[in-house]
Amino acid sequence: MNAEILVNVTPQETRVAVMHLGVVQELHIERSSQRGLVGNIYFGKVCRVLPGLQSAFIDIGLERAAFLHVAEIWEERQNNAEARPIEQILFEGQGLLVQVIKDPIGSKGARLSTQISFAGRFLVYLPGDTHIGISQKIGDEADREQLRQKLQLLIPQGESGGYIVRTLAEKAETEELQADIAYLRQLWGDIQQRARIAPLKTLLYQDLNLTLRVLRDFANGQTNRIWIDSRETYQKMLDFAQHYTQNIVSKLQLYAAERPLFDLNGVETEIERALARRVDLKSGGYLIFDQTEAMTTVDVNTGGFVGTRNFDDTVFKTNLEAAQAIARQLRLRNLGGMIIVDFIDMDNRDHQNEVLLEFKKALMRDPTRTNVHDFSPLGLIEMTRKRTRESLAHVLCEPCPTCKGRGEVKTAQTVCYEILREIVREARQYNAREYRVLASQSVVDLFLDEESPGLAELSDFIGKSVSLQVESLYTQEQYDIILL
Repeated sequence: MNAEILVNVTPQETRVAVMHLGVVQELHIERSSQRGLVGNIYFGKVCRVLPGLQSAFIDIGLERAAFLHVAEIWEERQNNAEARPIEQILFEGQGLLVQVIKDPIGSKGARLSTQISFAGRFLVYLPGDTHIGISQKIGDEADREQLRQKLQLLIPQGESGGYIVRTLAEKAETEELQADIAYLRQLWGDIQQRARIAPLKTLLYQDLNLTLRVLRDFANGQTNRIWIDSRETYQKMLDFAQHYTQNIVSKLQLYAAERPLFDLNGVETEIERALARRVDLKSGGYLIFDQTEAMTTVDVNTGGFVGTRNFDDTVFKTNLEAAQAIARQLRLRNLGGMIIVDFIDMDNRDHQNEVLLEFKKALMRDPTRTNVHDFSPLGLIEMTRKRTRESLAHVLCEPCPTCKGRGEVKTAQTVCYEILREIVREARQYNAREYRVLASQSVVDLFLDEESPGLAELSDFIGKSVSLQVESLYTQEQYDIILL
């Protein structure tokens, strides 16, 4: 009972920080303008059937009709009977229960499926199916079979529907699985009830927003308190908890003090640190994070840490501290995909094993599944972390308009030389009376100081005068040459 969850709510944005022993471990951000449609369930209307494409367009009340392919139409077939063509399944004007599986992109409408599914904390419920599936991330066959048998005993006799056991269920208690089954069946009952009376093109179910997913996905037996700084959101979460997750009701607390909740707990500072390329360690060492399209690299450096005994001991202690810090930063930044960690080289094999063990132990607290390999011959650790959502940097930031995402800008001297070459090109094509250079303050200052001989030499070479003008809004790389 040493974890807390902080929920900060504004009309435009909801932010959630998961704390452990007073330290931020996870950050989740959801903006009202960017909520997707995936998972939403609609009572749609078939507006067009296309036998040639074996597809149909379904009106679910959006600007563009959604797309449904015959392969996404779930039908229970007996004795391996062949699938029917779409024109024998659907007709124009028909009402149909559908779920969005892909958001609209560009000019394309949303992609739909008739196989309804929705997730609880430990299980995914499939009302139209009959089998029990186990997450592929649960690799041990004995554990998979044990979970399957355990779930079969918990499902009420005579009840229909199938389940997929999520990875988190591997460590779930029997009571938690029972509560999840009850929640999912009650939710499906509510959806069916609304579908009986709803008109066509009605939204029947929307996946939970971030504040309610806190109750479903984040809160657990280790959670001591859930602080919410919005009275309206607190009441909504309380109503939801009383209805579906009663064991969490006592943990909900309304935060009404004047000082902002995130400021009080240092979360705003942690967000800024999580967006920085460099992360300082307490010992004086530091980490460098570089996120690319293909992978994320993490470089460990001793920095100002000189140790007290010898160089090997200094490296070992820095790497041990870095192992804990990296695991936490992966959660904070929500970095997924392939990750390469370059610890400081260690000649001692025992030190390598201890650092690897410490790293794996730190990653065990990560709810997102990770896969870590041993040190490579080059002294690198390769690992993967499942992508569950956009990284923190992609949610909060965009490429720098000055450097275009490079992370560096050309020096003022480089820009000066580019300008000199450009003036020569212009002089060969046009017969201007004067060339005026518009550039940033740093570039003009360099032309007036160190590069003034070069500018005078160019003016003599082309036989024209060259003037300078500072443009305060220009970045260091920006310039224009005006022919007068």
